Amino acid sequence: MFGALTLGSAVWGEVAALADIPEALVIAAAGALTAIPLLWRWKLNIGADLDLAPSLHWPAPILSAEVDADRGPVLVTVEYQIKPADRGPFLDAIAVLAAERRRDGAFDWDVFEDLSQQGHFVETFMLDSWIEHLRQHERVTHADRELQDRVNRYQVDGAPKVTHLIAALGRVGEADRCDQLR
Repeated sequence: MFGALTLGSAVWGEVAALADIPEALVIAAAGALTAIPLLWRWKLNIGADLDLAPSLHWPAPILSAEVDADRGPVLVTVEYQIKPADRGPFLDAIAVLAAERRRDGAFDWDVFEDLSQQGHFVETFMLDSWIEHLRQHERVTHADRELQDRVNRYQVDGAPKVTHLIAALGRVGEADRCDQLR
């Protein structure tokens, strides 16, 4: 994209230098109008068949005390227990879920495998603040629910266990932490 912008700027700069600016703008407008019918059959229909209405299917987090809205970062873990034979399909399904988590505000996502217990996996994602995680609950769509159902079908018993963790020291810089620990 940046290359196209750079090349386009150079080309239109040259057109404006050979003609004048109004003529370059007319040529650009004529080109855009000509391109519309030529490119009409290649529409961007990505996601047109997805149900993007909010599903609100995530339960509210259980809290032992009030949490300041701007406190964070927040680490959410989701524990799965699957059949060892389903490892490959489960990892394929959960990899698709990563994009949904990031789109809804997570700045970090990963999945970990427990080496002491076959079939035990932990998905983790981090958000900037508690309010950002609460907003994530509101953003989840019916299409996201379908993705989560694809992952959850590998769950052996019940629903995956979800844990919400928040930084104990809040947003403290490394130098401040060192001072606090002294």
